[in-house]
Parts: sequence; C-alpha cells; structure tokens
Amino acid sequence: MADNGIPLRRTLAANAVALAPSWGALAILYGAGELSGRSTLFAMAGIGLVTILLIQRYLNSLASFARFVGELSDEREPVMPRLSFAPATEELATAAATLSTGWRRQRASIDNLAASAQAIVDGLPDPLVSVDRQRRIVRTNLAAALLLGSSGGTERDVSTLLRQPQLLAAIDALLETGPDGNFSGPDQGVVELVLAGPPELDMVAHLRRLPRAAADGSLALIVLHDTTALRRAERMRADFVANASHELKTPIAGLAGFIETLRGPAREDAAARERFLGIMAEQADRMRRLVDDLLMLSRIEQHEHARPAADVDLTQVLRSVLDLLQLKASSRGVTVVLDIAPDLPRAVGDPDELTIVFQNLIDNAVKYARPSTEVRVIARPSGPERVTIAVADEGDGIPASHLPRLTERFYRVDAARSRQLGGTGLGLAIVKHVVNRHRGRLDIQSVPGKGSTFTVTLPAVRQA
Repeated sequence: MADNGIPLRRTLAANAVALAPSWGALAILYGAGELSGRSTLFAMAGIGLVTILLIQRYLNSLASFARFVGELSDEREPVMPRLSFAPATEELATAAATLSTGWRRQRASIDNLAASAQAIVDGLPDPLVSVDRQRRIVRTNLAAALLLGSSGGTERDVSTLLRQPQLLAAIDALLETGPDGNFSGPDQGVVELVLAGPPELDMVAHLRRLPRAAADGSLALIVLHDTTALRRAERMRADFVANASHELKTPIAGLAGFIETLRGPAREDAAARERFLGIMAEQADRMRRLVDDLLMLSRIEQHEHARPAADVDLTQVLRSVLDLLQLKASSRGVTVVLDIAPDLPRAVGDPDELTIVFQNLIDNAVKYARPSTEVRVIARPSGPERVTIAVADEGDGIPASHLPRLTERFYRVDAARSRQLGGTGLGLAIVKHVVNRHRGRLDIQSVPGKGSTFTVTLPAVRQA
C-alpha cells in the first residue's frame, strides 16, 4: 500500500502505462541508430523520473478526491480539497459536493414532510393502524399506542395487536388477490368489535385499502372509532323508557283497579270508597311527583352547558330546606343538625336549583336514617374558591358495589323500600346534573351498618 492510500500494484501499473509510449519511442530510435546507448539510458531515466513524479501527484489528487467523496457519503461536510494539479478531478469534486448538498436538502425536506405527516396522524383522535401486503403493522398513531399499549409496535403481524377474528378475516379479504395478482376482495369494510377491559370498549373498525402501496409499504388502513359512550347512551335511553313506563304503569294499573271496584262491588260501600280514594290520591300524587321530576331533569339537562352565575347564600338555602323538612324528620324521630362555618363564602349558582339539590340529599338522609339518630349537614369553605356541603346520616349504609350507579335514573339499592318511602328513583340523577351544571362535584362515601355521606363541592364567589 502506498502512502497516499492507493495500492502499490495500481501505482506501478499507472506508471508503466504512462512510461510505455516514451520508452517505446526511445527504444525505436535506439534501434534505428538515431541515439547512442548512453543517451538512450539518460533519456529513459529522465523521462521516468519526471513521469513518476507527475503520476504520483496525479494519484495523490485522485486519493484526495476519493476521500472527499467517501466523507460526503458518510453524511459529513468535509473541506473541499485543492486539486489544481487535476482540474477534471476538481470539477468532479465540486459537482459531487453540489449533488451532496442538494441531496441533503431534499432528504431534510422529505424528513420534515414525514415528520409532519406523522404529527398529523398522531393528532387524529381515533386510533389508526396501517398494514402492508403481508398484514404486518407498518405505522400506528399516538391514539393507537395509548389504546393498545406497548404491543402496538411495527414490523409484526396485526393479530398481535388486535386479536379479533372478525377483524382479521375482514383484513384478509381486503388484501386477497386473484390468480392475475390483482385484488379480488372489497376495498373497504366495517367491523364491530369489543375490546376487553377494564374498561370494556365498544369499537367500530373502518377498513380501507389504498389504491397502491405507500412509500412505507402501507396498503390498508384500520381506523378504530370508540362507540362506548353512544352504546351506553342507547342502553340508558332504553332503560329510561322501560323504567319510566314501569313506574307509570304500576300506579295507573292500581288506579284502574280501584275505579273498577268503585264502579262495581264497592259502589255503595262508603268505608271502602273512602279507603280506596285515599289510596288513589297517593298513587296520583306519586305519578305527579314522577312527572315533575322527569320534567325537572329534562329542563336541567337542556341547560346543563350553561353555567349559572348568581351569588347564592348557602346558609339561607340550607335553613330554608331544614324548615321544609323539619316536620318529616320529627315524625321519623330524626334530628337534622346544621353545622355551618361562620366564614362560609357565598356560592356561584342558581338558588332554586341548589335548593332542589340539598332538599333531595337531606330528604334521602332523613328517609334512610335509623330512628333517634342525627342527620348532620356540614358546610365549610374548601380552599380559596370552593365550598363543600356534606350531608351525613346514620343509616344502614350502601354496599360499595352500588355506589357507582346511584346517580343513574331509576336506580335503587332497595326498590321496594324506595317506593314505600315515596321515592321516584330520580332524585340523585337530578342532583348529579345540577352539580354538573354548576361545575361542581358530587362525592359519595358509605359504610354498611354505619351510614352514608354525600358531599357537594361548589365554586365559591371570589373574595376581594
């Protein structure tokens, strides 16, 4: 190996090729008698020395050019070598540098474009997965990674990510090709599936095959749309209609039976007539309360997005509710105790709706409290901009399994006891929606055998 990095054999070959014409000419002249032997030797030695020096300079220029191109290919930015002894090589180096700069600029543009495309894909709210012709995952977005976890890597079969036979069959049909190599299946499809939880998610997968494979190999797109909330709303609506129908059907059937009895066997029975009319009045009052609660709940839901902004004196609201329920509490042997902080701030809200909230909570506490016990209503400031009101009873408590569903419409822990006590099953649903409209929070804690505490946190009026 020569010092310049060019193999010795190549150096010798280059010198031999360069010397061959000159030495050949001298040999011919010597053979023709035009030159003496000594003159021929001196001439050949001089030409050889000069040629070797020139060839060495030229080979050094080529070696510098080779190093320069190698550094360019390694994506470095080397200094342009001075190749004045080999102008053609210098022009080639300049062209290579220009080409490398353009290539870097183009690659940076492509990288930026790819990063922008990935950012757009990551910004999609729905999980997206792209697969190639072999059903391998090529790309996923951020939503897919969050939904499917660490198993959402690329370069693996989509079955490792989504173990859904219907979905996999639909993808296979999308990528199926005929004998001629063209796609023979549909170019899009929709599959409903359920992803195991917790929590369990209802999803709809939209599949679409691209006209041709993308640069990264993507050929089919799978977009997952979460329909859990929609399905839950549909189930709640169906349950609501069924429950409301049942709640109205029972008293209506009772009224119809009593009316038929009064028209028939009890037509002349004054005592039975008075007893039946009293029961009919109770049933009619139950239906009225149910209809009133339904209308109230509907009205609150319609305006739930509009936050009330009035200043509410919670002390006055709680005292008015206590005055309203004092007689009922006394009849059950329950004492309602108000524990209101002297520095209780005013709340931001609607006084009528907050009256409904605390009327429902205190009324429930009085209903389910054990006789000769207390219901405590504790109001305290909570931080600089919040206020909390807790209603605690000493009743039988509520099992933990029922707590998440207490605010659902018509949900009852003990349906028979609730109806016996005159409940419509809508009170806590109304409380939840009113608190949501006030941008507050409802917390429920209960210990079976010891009692329950319902805590409402509301925004307070900012103090100057």
